[in-house]
Amino acid sequence: MSEVLFTKNAPAAVGPYSQAIKEGNVLYCSGQIPLVPETGELVQGDIKAQAAQALKNVKAVLTEAGAKETNVVKTTVYLTDMADFGGVNEVYADFFGDHKPARSCVAVKELPKGAKVEVEVLVVL
Repeated sequence: MSEVLFTKNAPAAVGPYSQAIKEGNVLYCSGQIPLVPETGELVQGDIKAQAAQALKNVKAVLTEAGAKETNVVKTTVYLTDMADFGGVNEVYADFFGDHKPARSCVAVKELPKGAKVEVEVLVVL
């Protein structure tokens, strides 16, 4: 039976979807853009600030599920400009440390709310 997860420590969905769905020992997380949960506004700053906020939002969802970064098995990173790849990689590497989940990185035309980055994770609990 599926369980819908929600935390006020990550931004509320900006559409008709859930922050995450738990099915058995797998957590399917919706992509997180760099919105500040308290305001719903895009974080101010460069791509590193945006990546850090998106990953902070991911962490909030993980925490709500009782998971950690080391439970993440796959990520998908969406960028509106591949020139930001290096900056995002720096923040991403700090976030995951020695843990290196499988990853895809995709360039997209645009993201919701004008975000430059979105991070989606798949988690095994």
